[in-house]
Amino acid sequence: PQTTRNRILGIHTRGEDQFVFLDTPGIHKPKNYLGEYMVNAANTSMHDADAVLLVVDAGKPISHVEEEIIAYLQKSKAPSLLALNKGDLYNREQIAATIAAYADKYSFDAFVPISAKNGKNMDELLSECERFLAESDWFFSDDMITDQPERQIAAEIIREKILRTTDKEIPHGTAVVIEEFRDEGSLLSIRAEIFCEKASHKGILVGKGGAGLKLIGSRAREDLEKFFGTKVYLNLWVKVKENWRESAAAVSNFGYKPE
Repeated sequence: PQTTRNRILGIHTRGEDQFVFLDTPGIHKPKNYLGEYMVNAANTSMHDADAVLLVVDAGKPISHVEEEIIAYLQKSKAPSLLALNKGDLYNREQIAATIAAYADKYSFDAFVPISAKNGKNMDELLSECERFLAESDWFFSDDMITDQPERQIAAEIIREKILRTTDKEIPHGTAVVIEEFRDEGSLLSIRAEIFCEKASHKGILVGKGGAGLKLIGSRAREDLEKFFGTKVYLNLWVKVKENWRESAAAVSNFGYKPE
């Protein structure tokens, strides 16, 4: 594929084959500048890829989001695979019914039931993807798993813990900026600022007596230490920047740069 600097790449090398996955944002009807950026990034990623891998819930009906992606596939004629995830939660009849529903909508090149949780059929999925690899030199060295800098990875880990910890109490209008990333030998010192859109959101993030922020930090630090293989000192701060998703400048400053 044509690699693009602003999109997150996952890299997996297996034998003589190297897979480069472009992780797209979700496709939706944009309501602000950030939403427009995300949809444009998803569309551009699908246009540049050698094949499109659509991941769906193995037991859920087709939603309007999947309908929109299928409509794109029908126009682009790109090779496409359907991965039916969470296969561990459903029986064969349920999965077969989901496959039949998608097959009625579009002629996918392969249907692969998988379970990301327990790794079932992941090798089979890669083998199906392998059919669409173009012969060329590798884009990356065989020990790379992503092209993203360490600061960006740290920010994404922290943001993921924010979303999981607060659940539906605040919208996805949070951004994380790494202000300090210092390797002190046996300790990695990280200072991060969390931006939200309202003072009420800040209250939720911080929590009573700082309990919310402490929980976010504890969960993030655990994953950061696993990823970087060292002890991590994590210092989190929460700031309010009202309606930042409506501002092109703010969206760009927080790392979402137009293609």
